[in-house]
Amino acid sequence: MNRHVFMVVLLTSISSWMTLFSAAQSHPDFPRDVWRTDWSRHSVPLSEIEVNLPKDQIPAIDHPRFISNGAAQKWLKKNEPVVALVIDGRARAYPLQILMWHEIVNDLLAGVPITVTFCPLCYSALAFDRRIGSQEYLFGVSGALRHSDLIMYDHETHSLWQQLSGEAIVGEMTGFILHAIPAQIISFEQFQDAYPDGDVLSRDTGFTRRYGTNPYAGYDDVNDRPWMYKGEIDSRLKPMEKVVTLAVGEHRRAYPHRITKALGVINDEIGGLPIVIVHTKNGAVSALDKSSISKSAMIGSTGVFERTLSDGQILTFVNSDNRTIDDQTGSEWSITGKAIHGPLEDTQLVPIAHGDIFAFAWLVIEPDTEIYEDK
Repeated sequence: MNRHVFMVVLLTSISSWMTLFSAAQSHPDFPRDVWRTDWSRHSVPLSEIEVNLPKDQIPAIDHPRFISNGAAQKWLKKNEPVVALVIDGRARAYPLQILMWHEIVNDLLAGVPITVTFCPLCYSALAFDRRIGSQEYLFGVSGALRHSDLIMYDHETHSLWQQLSGEAIVGEMTGFILHAIPAQIISFEQFQDAYPDGDVLSRDTGFTRRYGTNPYAGYDDVNDRPWMYKGEIDSRLKPMEKVVTLAVGEHRRAYPHRITKALGVINDEIGGLPIVIVHTKNGAVSALDKSSISKSAMIGSTGVFERTLSDGQILTFVNSDNRTIDDQTGSEWSITGKAIHGPLEDTQLVPIAHGDIFAFAWLVIEPDTEIYEDK
């Protein structure tokens, strides 16, 4: 290769490298005067991140206030869905009628910094410990989506986090994963029954929103296609079919709602862990059906728990007239995994973090997921 040709090749290579490096420094839709994100670090193609709204236009709730069950009854209907969390015996409910408009609540429960999240386009209500090591992070709504899923950002580094996985995908924190906290969508009435002294997120958020209404009316339709989704559809399930999702170690499994609701109870094992999936036919209505949430279609409530008791006994469960009963003692169990009648009364099963999510959203993030089939 002569010197002239070598210099052309070298300059072309440098030019190409500089172009790629420049592209990695700044996403075109994230203005530098607003974002401090380190775009040179990312685990997904930047082209997959689509900006739909300005940063914080959907405002996270950073200073949540809480009221009693009794006070919440004035505006929260019994059948409305809430995200229920329990840490060290302290229970809180985060109504989807509020989360619908904010998507993120940064909270402190029993001394644990948490973030409670809901992506309406994926129907994914997930909670995380918002600490990485000893550092506590505050999360906001970036205004961007990846595969229609909420992209969160942390205030400290402006790294971007995928809500469905809790993983930082762009920025200084790339590769770090938030610890998932077990949470479940149940009805307000089920929450009241299980946790009469529990707290409920107040509508006094500091913002004016149409709480109780659903701006995505008609979106919860199993025969529809997901909004704002441009990726491939996994042919194993209808994209808008809801699934109970589990991530245990390296194992990923999805249980279609049409099966879990029909059976009521599924005894299973994942990664060597004996589990039970419970799905009540009554309970919570959909948050994404009618424009008035309380008038929406009934979809029931789910819970996922370990089947092993503290003494090592492994239980198996059956559905009997819409009641969850264990074979070993005949005790009856609530949707929150607590024995409410029988020899094991007041025994609490260990909850497992899970989601009730549209199939398309989970399967594009976790394509190696195994689909449960009724045996």
